[in-house]
Amino acid sequence: MRNEPARLTFTVRPHNGGWAVEHAGEYLDSTRNKDEAKAAANKRARAAQDAGQACIVRITGEHGFFGAA
Repeated sequence: MRNEPARLTFTVRPHNGGWAVEHAGEYLDSTRNKDEAKAAANKRARAAQDAGQACIVRITGEHGFFGAA
């Protein structure tokens, strides 16, 4: 079995009537706009990648799969 390096996870989720980026139980970059929160999560992920850290961005309620028609 392969040992994968630990990945940082940045999750965009609803928070206090708006949206925020959640990382390690802490809410960051609170905003009223989901797209702004997504951009903030991607910016944090890019900085982590540039520093050599594996990471992933997740969006609550979006999974990229669609039901069969």
